[in-house]
This record gives sequence, structure tokens and C-alpha cells, in this order.
Amino acid sequence: MDVNAGGVGVGDEAPDFELRDQHGTPVRLSDFRGKRNVLLVFYPLAFSGVCSGELSRLRDDFRGEGEGGAQVLAVSVDSMFALRAWSDQEAFWFPLLSDFWPHGGTAQRYGVFDGAKGLALRGTFVIDTEGVVRWKVVNAIPDARDIDEYREALAGL
Repeated sequence: MDVNAGGVGVGDEAPDFELRDQHGTPVRLSDFRGKRNVLLVFYPLAFSGVCSGELSRLRDDFRGEGEGGAQVLAVSVDSMFALRAWSDQEAFWFPLLSDFWPHGGTAQRYGVFDGAKGLALRGTFVIDTEGVVRWKVVNAIPDARDIDEYREALAGL
């Protein structure tokens, strides 16, 4: 269910950002331009049930090989320290990016921030090597996404 008609749309240039990952390393979206497609996944909170299920499935079933060589970037409003603990517990191989401060600033720029709850919606963006959004889905906070849809979108690039 697409609950957010606003924000960044298909065909738009993806807004650049720089966020710190679970190890404190800065990750900039534009660093992947000309190199790799990006699967940008916003999720509400670390350690929560639906988020754990979604990201564990990405960890187990999606390596980017055969999916357009995509780099997975997962973004939440959690602190870098919470993301590190969750990543260590779950053995996530992709960067978990902290959109902690300004609180949800990147999610807001993408149009996937629920200001009343202070969390990101379940927004996913497939961004090509030129930095253009080629596919998008935004689900409500309780509604899990299907990563098979990501594969299909990436296969079309």
C-alpha cells in the first residue's frame, strides 16, 4: 500500500545525503554515482519485529549479485550506537545509517517521515547509477515490504 504520494518520486533525482553508519563511518549517497545502483530502505526502528524480519530477509536473501549490483543502504532514526548493537546481534552486512540528527532529516527530504510518531515510514527507493529514482514504494509503519519486488525493480535497470 502506497501511503505517501508526496516526496521524492520515480524519475526524480535522489536527494544526496551523508549519514553515519553503525560504525560511525560517513556514507554519502553520491559516492555510489556512476558505480552502483542503490537500494535505499527506510524503516521505523531497530529491534522491532517487522523491521527485524525485513532486514533479516535482506541480509539472508539479497546480496546484490544479479540484482543490478545494488548497494543496500538501510536508514532509521535510531542512534549510531543502537544500530551498532542491532547490527552486531543480527550480523547485517550492509550499512545501517543513522538519521538521528537532525531527527529524521533525510526521511523528511524523501517524504517518508511520520512527524507525529517521529519515525520513518517503510519507504524503499531503487536509485540507478546516475542518481535517479527508478522505483519507489512506501508502506505504512505496520506493513512489511516484499523484497521480491526490489529484485524485480533492480532487474529492470
